[in-house]
Amino acid sequence: MAEFSMQQTNDHSFQANSLLKRPRIGESIIQAVLFFCGALSILTTIAIVVVLVYQASLFLLEPEVTLFEFLTGTSWQPKIGEFGVLPLVAATLMTTLIAMSVALPLGIMVAIYLSEYASPKTRGTIKPILEILAGIPTVVYGYFALTFITPILRGGLGEGVVNIYNTTSAGLAMGILILPLISTMTEDALSAVPRSLREGAYGLGATKLEVAVKVVVPAAISGIAAAVLIGLSRAIGETMIVAIAAGATPQLTANPFKPAETMTGYIVRISGGDLSYDSMDYESIYAIALLLFIITLCLNLISQRIVRRYRERYE
Repeated sequence: MAEFSMQQTNDHSFQANSLLKRPRIGESIIQAVLFFCGALSILTTIAIVVVLVYQASLFLLEPEVTLFEFLTGTSWQPKIGEFGVLPLVAATLMTTLIAMSVALPLGIMVAIYLSEYASPKTRGTIKPILEILAGIPTVVYGYFALTFITPILRGGLGEGVVNIYNTTSAGLAMGILILPLISTMTEDALSAVPRSLREGAYGLGATKLEVAVKVVVPAAISGIAAAVLIGLSRAIGETMIVAIAAGATPQLTANPFKPAETMTGYIVRISGGDLSYDSMDYESIYAIALLLFIITLCLNLISQRIVRRYRERYE
């Protein structure tokens, strides 16, 4: 009896020792590497923000420049002392609006088709094609807009109406660019809606279109909104398409068929020129880049807030 009790005690001691935390060197190394990568990304972001703020402050503290004039002025000609950024902002918003008017309805309709109507074979064929669109270099889209979209617009509306460089061509090409982003994210959000909601709607006599539009889309509204805002941020930050197709004329105009220069297009033109590093034109790109960063940051914050506000949780 005593031997049995001693054996039982030894077994319990062995089990307790086996449950103790053991040093796992491999997992510790992996954890350290992952932490280093995360910290490096955060430090890189902080460094970018510090550089932008510092360089932008050098431009905004110049005697010729005031913050009020920079934000509200309607003429951007740094060489003659006019520093109103509104023409660049207006051109950026115009091309973005045109791009979203193309990508948003098409992207949502493609996502609904892939999620609710397409067979697995069809879905497996269409999604890679969309991914190919997303993988095409943006400089190719820029020349596609200049050599294909612009001639079609000039042939249909008249050469006197549509200029060779215009924001419409750039916006249409940008819409094609961000179409895969919106459609893929929206399709993921629609596919995440539980099957039970669809079956309940079918049980009540709803058609497939009614289920898609009145049940699935409202249930995935947070994911759709996030896709739209991310696509919007992508369009605002696009560079090569607008630099090639929209033109290099910083003018405040509401005509989408005239040339206009966007914020990113101006940054490309000035940074790739022969200007000295201490010139007003070169220093101005940091102020514009900081403003662009603030705009995209606000859009990302709004996206996160919408996702948290309208996220549906299912048991």
